[in-house]
Amino acid sequence: MSDINRVRIIGGGTAGWMAAAALSKAMGNVLDIELIESDEIGTVGVGEATIPPIRNLHLLLELEEADFMKAVNGTYKLGIEFRNWGHLGERYFHPFAGFGTDMWAAQFHHYWVKAKQKGEKAQLDEFSYEASLGRAGKFGQTGDHKAAYAYHFDAGLYAKLLRGISEGEGVTRTEGKVVDVTREPESGFIQSVTLESGKVIEGDFFIDCSGFRGLLIEQALETGWEDWGQWLKSDRAIAVQTETTSPPTPYTRATARTCGWQWRIPLQSRVGNGLVYSSEYLSDDEARQTLLNNLDGKPLTDPRPIRFKTGRRLKQWNGNCLALGLSSGFLEPLESTSIHLIQNSIIRFIKLFPSAGINPVEIEQFNRDVKQEIEYIRDFIILHYHVTERTDTPYWKACRDMDVPESLKHKIRLFRETGKIFRENNELFSEPSWIAVMVGQGLLPEAYHPFVDNMSEQDFKNLFARVRTGISGLVAQQPSHLDFINTHCKANAA
Repeated sequence: MSDINRVRIIGGGTAGWMAAAALSKAMGNVLDIELIESDEIGTVGVGEATIPPIRNLHLLLELEEADFMKAVNGTYKLGIEFRNWGHLGERYFHPFAGFGTDMWAAQFHHYWVKAKQKGEKAQLDEFSYEASLGRAGKFGQTGDHKAAYAYHFDAGLYAKLLRGISEGEGVTRTEGKVVDVTREPESGFIQSVTLESGKVIEGDFFIDCSGFRGLLIEQALETGWEDWGQWLKSDRAIAVQTETTSPPTPYTRATARTCGWQWRIPLQSRVGNGLVYSSEYLSDDEARQTLLNNLDGKPLTDPRPIRFKTGRRLKQWNGNCLALGLSSGFLEPLESTSIHLIQNSIIRFIKLFPSAGINPVEIEQFNRDVKQEIEYIRDFIILHYHVTERTDTPYWKACRDMDVPESLKHKIRLFRETGKIFRENNELFSEPSWIAVMVGQGLLPEAYHPFVDNMSEQDFKNLFARVRTGISGLVAQQPSHLDFINTHCKANAA
């Protein structure tokens, strides 16, 4: 395969149309891109929360924020509020930015640890602008300090928007269900796919966005799977949409239940809800009732069950096939990383695009990078379950007592004993995110950096007063989240 010109994307949804839109924007003039999807095959479509890097993808797509928000029923997201994770009745906020003011040798949380030892009552997240803004129900960008943010949106409307961009850039959509895959006898590469209609579609490179089935990457290429169920015990979810009963919060809510956790994602005209749980500890009927008993508004849809396995394909890029989205692996939606992993794989693939033919060394580089990336995220999600004092149910006891990966053990021990945390190899979640979860769930450092003691007592007090005043002043300047949306990006009428 000396020339790669014909790219075939199998499956639509968020993953398929993200790939089509990004590839067509970046390389549409030199590629023949065709997306094959069937209206008969549904998509999971519950991934409605994102993290800030999605804004970089929108720059590539030349997608104006206001236009995007109007089209997808969007709201803003400043972070995630966690309830009942460390102890029942407790809550904390994981913001998209740091806390207070960092010094060159010691981050703000070291000063907070000392202050707490001296009697400070305020929680660490009270020194976060994003957390304070979110809890006040506000959103805005007035003032010198801009909030870090992402979005909540309707995944179906987002795929529709991306499809419009893709087709505007020359992508062809073919309706049909793939029933067979033909491989080249010598190389084993995928040569073509056959649709239920009998139509055969050939390609040079195939992108598998077929969901959990892994139609190409697994069923055809038998790539293999690494299971992470021993750490991430949940294997099912149930999702339902509800009426809006209050102004949309500018954050996602994740509430720990007796087994697993419940998400709440507010959009402009409705709320997305779901329960992630383990079938070993909770029956499907119990899960359904748990979710229905804990909704803020009237259900608009019937609860929809979803089964999944947590883990990853042993190779995300195999031969002339790249798996994206659910076909490549799955990490539960606790930190809204699914869409980000799709985005990063697309961008990485564009940078390593095999225009001169399939090169094993490029494939190896890609797979090494994505393996490292998803393992760092895996550890961060395991952290939420493992660092808990909950013993009220067998599920939480098992999570607290389980043996975790060595890489995570090291981070926990380092933070517990020294208060130090380091971002490794440009991993997705930076130090403030790890600090937010560890401190929020009750893992307090036994010591703080000695650099903190270099500050005089008066300067120490002034630091905390200055941070409090700065945050409260900024929050006071911003409009309510709903007012900001109504002024700048109210959703298009149905």
